[in-house]
Amino acid sequence: MGYYVPSIDDDKRKMLDYIGKKNIGELFNSIPAEIKLNHELDMPGGMSEMEVLTFMGDMARRNKYFRTVFRGAGAYKHYIPAIVSHLASKEEFVTAYTPYQPEISQGLLQTIFEYQTMICDLTGMDASNASVYDGATAAGEAFLMCKDKKRPKALISETTNPYLLKVVETYCKMSHIELLKVPQNAGATDLDALKNLLANDVSCLYVQQPNYFGIVEDGDSISQLVHGVGAKFIMGFNPIAMAILKTPGECGADIAVGEGQPLGLPLSFGGPYLGIMACKTDMIRKLPGRIVGQTTDIDGRRAFVLTLQAREQHIRREKASSNICSNQAHCALTAAIYMAAMGPAEMVTIANQCHSKAAYASQKISEIKGFDIVFDRPFFHEFVTRCPIPVEQVMAALEAKDILGGQPLEGELKDCILWCVTERIIKDEIDQLAEILRGL
Repeated sequence: MGYYVPSIDDDKRKMLDYIGKKNIGELFNSIPAEIKLNHELDMPGGMSEMEVLTFMGDMARRNKYFRTVFRGAGAYKHYIPAIVSHLASKEEFVTAYTPYQPEISQGLLQTIFEYQTMICDLTGMDASNASVYDGATAAGEAFLMCKDKKRPKALISETTNPYLLKVVETYCKMSHIELLKVPQNAGATDLDALKNLLANDVSCLYVQQPNYFGIVEDGDSISQLVHGVGAKFIMGFNPIAMAILKTPGECGADIAVGEGQPLGLPLSFGGPYLGIMACKTDMIRKLPGRIVGQTTDIDGRRAFVLTLQAREQHIRREKASSNICSNQAHCALTAAIYMAAMGPAEMVTIANQCHSKAAYASQKISEIKGFDIVFDRPFFHEFVTRCPIPVEQVMAALEAKDILGGQPLEGELKDCILWCVTERIIKDEIDQLAEILRGL
């Protein structure tokens, strides 16, 4: 069977003659003929720049953009100062690649180092990386860090984001880790059930803070129980909430993981996002991906290097606990710019606004007949209410007013909605939401 050979111009003919080939097809003689394409691709012709812009604009207008968003569940709409995207889009940042040659990548290495430093400040941990794809991947990698042949079991709270839970289940299944779920009680991790599950064959426990239902977990008590049997405590965290809640370090966590999207990354129809990982000193050699360290060069000047890099990316792959070999350096840079632009005081202000506005929203919604608060516990900026009518009807009514409602829940909570309020929401929008719900 023959195969398709594209036509060539005079310049290509000269190059083929120079290397002693009759046609372009001969460049691919090593490929078996039966798998080669023997016809032209059924593709439309090219378009001019103006035609492409028009075509892409038509496609973009089909997207639904909501004026007001009351949905979180792992991805949050926060205010992003203009300086964040302005600095992050500078060409020296956008075009930078993985710093394989530290001596000529000092600028990129410094941005990663500054990011790591701020993450350690935010989490109260000793070391951080900048290499994980998203929050769910970071959680899965944390379980691999804790893997122990003498402790084949691992625990995860049922109050975990269900999408993150699926990723962790996949990680554990492929790594032969027996994953057990700790039940929830009134929206929080059941400490009595946790006591019964903890034993000397458990390597670690993962708990999200705040959890999927927005509830603030008792990190101190959980940490004491876990460490009481010699297991590791992995705390998932919301980076904005860490400005006012106890950090993973203060709660005694061994590993802290989270989704970095709230730190200056727009929703962007689903990514790219940033997986945050940080740990205590005794776990640092198991931390996957790249870690940038600070040192001095031969002239005594401040310099930056890749630290602990002879691991999964290079020469010891067969002994590696992770296959993370890429990095999220630009997303990490964006998060670093956001944190630097905000500063500690403004981060606290934002977190307080999220909490106070969510508290006001929960009060207004719960005053409506049938929209009762499900879990009577402290929360950060998300909370769950019952829904006296079909949830789909509520979502449709809000969408008609250009409002994205909360996250519909599933299972035993299928008649409930997880609402989220960030600093972007104003009082009038909360009042409008309550008015619409009252009229249903």
